[in-house]
Amino acid sequence: MQFIDQARIAVRAGRGGDGIVAFRREKYVPAGGPSGGDGGRGGDVLLVADANLQTLLDFKYRRLFAADDGRRGGPNRSTGASASTLTIRVPCGTEVRDCRTGILLGDLTNAGEELLVAAGGRGGLGNAHYLSNRNRAPEKFTEGKEGEEWLLQLELKLLAEVGIIGLPNAGKSTLIAVLSAARPKIADYPFTTLVPNLGVVRRPSGDGTVFADIPGLIAGAARGAGLGHDFLRHIERTRLLLHLVDAGAEDVMADLKVVEEELAAYGHGLRDRPRLVVLNKMELCDAAGLKERVAAIGAHIGEPPLVISAAASQGLDALLAAVWAQLGIA
Repeated sequence: MQFIDQARIAVRAGRGGDGIVAFRREKYVPAGGPSGGDGGRGGDVLLVADANLQTLLDFKYRRLFAADDGRRGGPNRSTGASASTLTIRVPCGTEVRDCRTGILLGDLTNAGEELLVAAGGRGGLGNAHYLSNRNRAPEKFTEGKEGEEWLLQLELKLLAEVGIIGLPNAGKSTLIAVLSAARPKIADYPFTTLVPNLGVVRRPSGDGTVFADIPGLIAGAARGAGLGHDFLRHIERTRLLLHLVDAGAEDVMADLKVVEEELAAYGHGLRDRPRLVVLNKMELCDAAGLKERVAAIGAHIGEPPLVISAAASQGLDALLAAVWAQLGIA
């Protein structure tokens, strides 16, 4: 299944039905009078968050969503039928904005949350409404109102408590594969991960915590370089960042600072988000080299980094213990 996290759609609510002009003409009723009924209301357009959806793929092939119009009124003061609401299901974590102004209209984060994005038009009035002492046979009626029409920008931001970030080939996909049942593509070349991957990691209490593996960041990602800019939005909702650094890199400090600078450039509070720096691939260094790298990173961030090997499953218990402590999970 393709991962689509942005979509632009047009929504159009239904038009209200027209009122009508009608008069009672019944046997044994000498003064029938006006009896034109009102038109029905046009259908609304409603967005609903659905926990079973993970992508905006449905909106890649369908861009226009139009609700039905209300029915016109009938004789004998019969009101026309109102159109039913058009319900559009979106993944949890979808932000909805007006394309023309960029104003945030709603943020659907919890399953079942609803957002009215286009109100149906009001039905017109039949001539029965215009009966008065001065006008006993009105022939006036009103037409139904047009429904609202909007052009919307949908943006999906994944709902994960822990985001795994780092340069390409830092071992992010390997880590989430070891910790959870997720099976992302893993290879020894950069940008193996092209879309975010979610994995559920079991807590000590038995519940699950969602981890997100974000495609690798490179210098300039916040300005659109590489793949990072498109997916940095997915860690905006995370409570904790796991910043992986490749212990086998020539300059671990340069790698660390590249990602830090991109977080700061992107904004949205990511630079100040709680973060655990993790030195991965410890098997690629001898003891002296590893000690030197740990000391350099520790001096920069104010505390020693966690040291693990995701491929060899070393140091993962200590890593998870630190994650649960940061999240306040016993």
